[in-house]
Amino acid sequence: MNIRILGCSGSIARDCRTTSFLLDDDVLIDAGTGVGDLTLDELARIDHILLSHSHLDHVLGVPLLADSVMRRRNGRGPIQVHALPETLQVLRQHLFNDQLWPDFTRLPTAVRPVLQLKPLAVGERLTLGAQQRPIDVLPASHAVPACGYAVQAPSGRVWVYTGDTGPNPALWEALRGRDIGQLVIEVAFAEADRAVAADSRHHCPSTLAGELGHVAAGVEVLLTHIKPGELETIRSELAERLPTLAFEALRAGQTLRLD
Repeated sequence: MNIRILGCSGSIARDCRTTSFLLDDDVLIDAGTGVGDLTLDELARIDHILLSHSHLDHVLGVPLLADSVMRRRNGRGPIQVHALPETLQVLRQHLFNDQLWPDFTRLPTAVRPVLQLKPLAVGERLTLGAQQRPIDVLPASHAVPACGYAVQAPSGRVWVYTGDTGPNPALWEALRGRDIGQLVIEVAFAEADRAVAADSRHHCPSTLAGELGHVAAGVEVLLTHIKPGELETIRSELAERLPTLAFEALRAGQTLRLD
């Protein structure tokens, strides 16, 4: 099972792209600015998009992708956009409203649109893509309704993406007993912005350190959503709190593999 890191930054700057992961070659997990690094042929192969929540840095690739591939899908059917009902409502009301962007849930025709919005729920298991990957919807604790995802590899090990979240006991309860191979967990702010992190329900090093106490030995911890320019500060502050923990910050362009 391959996961290509298209974007993993908390905002934009040169070489910083917002959150988007490509599972195999037909399932997109979040749709930030990193989607723009895919070729047209790669974009046209995407059949499913899983969104963690409605914030712009995670969804802005959806309308642009739809516009790019509408004429190139060659009878593949609509791209299914899976998200919480609250997230889909934001897309309908504020994005696909023919004012901010055309309604690609009705284009090129209402009968054969390029996008189809599909609600999901925390605790649900989906089976998606050509490889029929089992994907569990995980709870997140964010400023808007949000979720994360756990993708099961053929071995039974799972790749976990927490989505945007602050401290979240429900996540660890949902993961209890799972064989986690890789944990992609956010840390958006350095410790100097701890109050901002708390207000926006993101992690900073001190809150993340508390959460990582739930992680078993041997799990590969991968940091995402770091704000541009904050990597070294966050790396240092987290290492001070967890000196024995091995962790890595994701980089746009790398590919993860979990067998």
